[in-house]
Amino acid sequence: MRKKGQALVEFIIILPIFLMLFLGVIDLGKIFYNKIILESAINDVVSLYQDGKSEEEIKNKLDLDDSKLEINDDGSYKEIKIEKEVEIITPGLNLVLNSPYKLEIKRSIIND
Repeated sequence: MRKKGQALVEFIIILPIFLMLFLGVIDLGKIFYNKIILESAINDVVSLYQDGKSEEEIKNKLDLDDSKLEINDDGSYKEIKIEKEVEIITPGLNLVLNSPYKLEIKRSIIND
């Protein structure tokens, strides 16, 4: 006769764990999605740079939202770096991944 109460107690115990897992999957999905976007953007930057575009033309041509683009010249090669911060919403995961999580993608190309 007390099956409804037992089911409710079990649901209340499981709900926070389920929500943490669900939000964690969403956060990890956001991180991987943004990493793919940055990988694509850096490939575009390298192509534009090899076509002879200046750094300002590249920044104007690409829509990088809140990403930060850096091009460093080290004599024999250039290092291109794009950084973006992704906000973590899952409690606990934001402590492990240091919210906001910093994504950084680098490419090096040889100077001609």
